[in-house]
Amino acid sequence: MDLLFTKYIKAMISYEDIYRVETYEYPKDALREALLNAVAQKDYTGPYPIQISVYENKIMIWNYGKLPENWTVEDLLDKHSSQPRNPDIATTFFRSGYVESWGRGMDKMRNLCLEAKIPLPQLSCKGNDFWTVFRKDIYNKEDLSKLGLSDRQIKAVLYVKEHSKITNKEYQEVNGIGKSVTVDELRNLVDKEILVRIGETGRGTYYELPIKNDR
Repeated sequence: MDLLFTKYIKAMISYEDIYRVETYEYPKDALREALLNAVAQKDYTGPYPIQISVYENKIMIWNYGKLPENWTVEDLLDKHSSQPRNPDIATTFFRSGYVESWGRGMDKMRNLCLEAKIPLPQLSCKGNDFWTVFRKDIYNKEDLSKLGLSDRQIKAVLYVKEHSKITNKEYQEVNGIGKSVTVDELRNLVDKEILVRIGETGRGTYYELPIKNDR
């Protein structure tokens, strides 16, 4: 965790009064939960270390091991019983205070990602390959600028991040522009998959971030 958050994961700096606040690209506790889960669920009969791959827009955690018999990834995302592959490791983590309870880790990761307004972690298991993938929030001025968005579009996307959605009228008000320009710029944001359009026509139409589809 120290290595990840000092060398690989950036923090956005802000201030509350005179206090410096660091907001990381990924919620610390969610990554911590995923790493603890990888250690406790790893199949140690295989000579393969847990692997962490850090990319510009995501972190991938891999461990060797299958799901319990007749389980699917969807079962992990629903309420389920705790069946750690390595009970002694799981018990040690619990008694040491590293985890509050087993069987709630996935819920905790999902809730922390929702709170941080980043996409939900993606889980997959094929054979002995178990992956947990975190994708970072690109909805900040620096990353949106890299996508070639205009200042007006960036302002609108950040508005959606704060208020959950934006209408055509709100886009006009936020940027002080007319309807025709607004239509073109919103269509461009949809084409680039930055925003998702909800509704076909009329006053009920609005735009939201695609990460809502993961909730």
